[in-house]
Amino acid sequence: MTENERVAEKTIERVSPVSAWEALFRAQVTVMRKLAEDFPSHVISLTEYDVMYTLSIQTHRRMRIRDLNSRTLLTQPSVSRLVDRLTAKGLLSKSVDPSDGRGTIVTLTDQGFEVYRDAARVHGRSITGQMTMALDPDELAQLQALCDKLRIGVSGGNDDCVIDPDASDPGAAADAPGAP
Repeated sequence: MTENERVAEKTIERVSPVSAWEALFRAQVTVMRKLAEDFPSHVISLTEYDVMYTLSIQTHRRMRIRDLNSRTLLTQPSVSRLVDRLTAKGLLSKSVDPSDGRGTIVTLTDQGFEVYRDAARVHGRSITGQMTMALDPDELAQLQALCDKLRIGVSGGNDDCVIDPDASDPGAAADAPGAP
């Protein structure tokens, strides 16, 4: 019996929420490790990419730093240091929020967007390869539906994790006609 057949047989049995969570967590860690191995990190890190991706799908490629903090897995001090590093490289810019002088607006520069797009093309191909190696199109659709349902259910409908659902594919977002 293959590993996939064993997993499919196990899913027919009643599964506890804890074992389902553990399976989800272990799958996420395994996929992220592989994607990190394949990530084109000679210019930016995967963490920097995450921040640049988040900015790339915003109107005018900009947002308040406090909103950026809430949409990444980094702590506030880590985001601030990362933004400072990317600003020093010319990939981001910072300005005072004109509507609230206490706030900071972070913008992905044109140079930063080009760096992001180059990384996104490679990263998108890696994601596609890993996901389609393990799942067929119907399973991919089912996985997305289940993950969306779980995320929305756990957040109580406060779904600030997704910024623009139409731009959720980094490869597609980077290559899409009219991409920011």
